[in-house]
Amino acid sequence: MTFLRDTGLIYWSQLRANLRNPVWVIIGLMQPVIYLVLFGPLVKGVAPMLGPGADPWKILTPALVIQTGLFGALFVGFGIVAEWRAGVIERQRVTPASRGALLLGRVLKDMTVLTVQALVLVGVAALAFGLRPDPLGLVLSLLLIAVMGGGLAAASYALGLWARSEDTLASLLNSVSVPIMLLSGILLPLTVGPTWLQNVGKVNPFSHTVDAARALFRGDFGAHEVYIGTGVTLAVSVVLVVIAARSFARENA
Repeated sequence: MTFLRDTGLIYWSQLRANLRNPVWVIIGLMQPVIYLVLFGPLVKGVAPMLGPGADPWKILTPALVIQTGLFGALFVGFGIVAEWRAGVIERQRVTPASRGALLLGRVLKDMTVLTVQALVLVGVAALAFGLRPDPLGLVLSLLLIAVMGGGLAAASYALGLWARSEDTLASLLNSVSVPIMLLSGILLPLTVGPTWLQNVGKVNPFSHTVDAARALFRGDFGAHEVYIGTGVTLAVSVVLVVIAARSFARENA
């Protein structure tokens, strides 16, 4: 109960900070909306290559939701660098709060923000472009993306507390995030690319998350992409959270 109480206190304090200054949440949402407007017509152009009756918005929108989670969650570590510099982390260290709660509360806040951003993005696609995802598939895909974001956010916090420098953290994250995005088939499915690129993309776990989200948006719950993507996403997120929790506890010892 103490752990849950501490987690709730950290979650609410972090969420209030976002509510008082939501500018970064809005900025993080602007990029995928721009991609939706600019790349939507391109996806419509290649839709016939993806199979008869392929809906370009059901291809692009879930991938852009994942892009929002990918970049939003990966870069939350900058916030903890600022907190460390301002002495917030030092003050939390001397409290009896669980070190795990200090991390989990922040991660849950990021999962909440990501879910809200995803809903707004889907709403824009539905109102402006006629997107009609499967209702249950939409809910399941949001859960899947929230889990993915939680794992990435935990890793980013641990890296931020380790680096303690925006420059170091930016260099590290930029070198990782761009290849992950390009090899996940976010802008266009990798099936339209050459075989060697498809094989390289399969090594990227987030490409399976994208495939699973697209299948869920279509309502194709029996597709093997759903099972593979869900399993890979859960496994990667659990590994990232465990590693991050140990690193976070060590840095806060």
